[in-house]
Amino acid sequence: MIFVFVLGYTAIALEHKIKINKAPVALFLGVSLWVMLMFDSQNVISSDIGGRFTNFLKEHSDIAGLPQWEQYIQFIAENQLLGFLSEIAEILFFLMGAMTIVEIVDQHGGFNIITNRIHTRKKVYLLWIIAIITFFMSSVLDNLTTAIVMIALLRKLISKRQYRWLYAGIVIIAANAGGAWSPIGDVTTIMLWINGNVTTGGIVPTLFLPSLVSMIVPLVILSFYIKGSFPEIKKGELANPNLVAIATQRERYIILILGIGSLLFVPIFKVFTHLPPFLGMLFGLSVLWIFTEIMYRRKHDLDENEKMTVARVLKNVDVPTILFFLGILSAVDALQTAGHLTLVSDWLDRSFSSVYPPNILIGLLSSVVDNVPLVAGAMGMHEVVSPEMLANAANPAVLANYVTDGKFWTLLAYCAGTGGSILIIGSAAGVAVMGLEKIDFIWFLKRISLFALIGYFAGILTFYLMIG
Repeated sequence: MIFVFVLGYTAIALEHKIKINKAPVALFLGVSLWVMLMFDSQNVISSDIGGRFTNFLKEHSDIAGLPQWEQYIQFIAENQLLGFLSEIAEILFFLMGAMTIVEIVDQHGGFNIITNRIHTRKKVYLLWIIAIITFFMSSVLDNLTTAIVMIALLRKLISKRQYRWLYAGIVIIAANAGGAWSPIGDVTTIMLWINGNVTTGGIVPTLFLPSLVSMIVPLVILSFYIKGSFPEIKKGELANPNLVAIATQRERYIILILGIGSLLFVPIFKVFTHLPPFLGMLFGLSVLWIFTEIMYRRKHDLDENEKMTVARVLKNVDVPTILFFLGILSAVDALQTAGHLTLVSDWLDRSFSSVYPPNILIGLLSSVVDNVPLVAGAMGMHEVVSPEMLANAANPAVLANYVTDGKFWTLLAYCAGTGGSILIIGSAAGVAVMGLEKIDFIWFLKRISLFALIGYFAGILTFYLMIG
């Protein structure tokens, strides 16, 4: 299983070299590992690393009289697989709802309301404005979508490719930094938040300053190298003139407010209803959907093909990315069921007495490989410690790092989120910008990677000074 996982993951990391989309590779990997686990269940499950099968038998005493192979089938297929699938489904529905909301706002020109407010042509000022907007926008939306929106803005503001690439590098750093301190800013923070590892009230005040520092430090360094101003350009009110016919200025404002409001409403929904966050996201999508349906019902002069209805917008949602997450999370869950992650966890606990080395390592690895399976693996290595477990623990000082909003989980969110900026292939935002701007991997390594690495460790130092 480990060999197949490494082989599949190598294919995912080399997606641009082998010219095979990472989504089908991840799906193949996820299914294959579960099949391997099922076929060799007698050898794998019988060792019961982590005690999952023993606990299953205790909770389901009615199957004790069944043949052992039937016990294994029920444990793997009906308990572990379906249990993990429910957790994965929460993440996928959340992402689908968020991506659809953002696509609706974007298709109706809502984000142009923000981008058209930028008037400065000074290179340094523009660099800081772009970075700050990206940083905060990423915390509300997500780093991938924010990066795409900001690249569209840069193309309107900067004509020379060499300068645009430099600003695009800062967009990647700022987008990943902004996503790290928000529960809805990155897929990994969404995973940690939905699973109960972190809360909004815990992650925001703890990681805001370290994340800000990880962006500010590269900005300060680059500011010494950038001089002068860009030539004045004539900016139209809209990137797409056809949007005038689709939605009025007032309607675009309403769509922007409803879209951003829907995303901001999700944490509030979870606090007051105690229901999973994906329901809050779907509720926000339904409100925005209803508004657009009513809006287009009044536009009799528009042809059906001109109306950017939600039904049409859904076709633009990045389904391969959703399927990639499904496959890779399923693969990690298979390793967790088999006990591989428990063995890794035991090794880390024996090797490091502090939570810093393993998390720093995860952050550096996330610059090479996707941070989603890394965080999923870390979540599988350690469970969230309840107050009861902490009270009865022989060594409560160590377990305190793994309570909800504990040092391990918050540092994991920071490292996995910002570490991906060190290389352009280390984050979804980086890969998207690389594809849109055709940025060369070696160029990014020479011009941006060192700044991102300095910012990464500066943020960790800030976290240490704050938390200890």
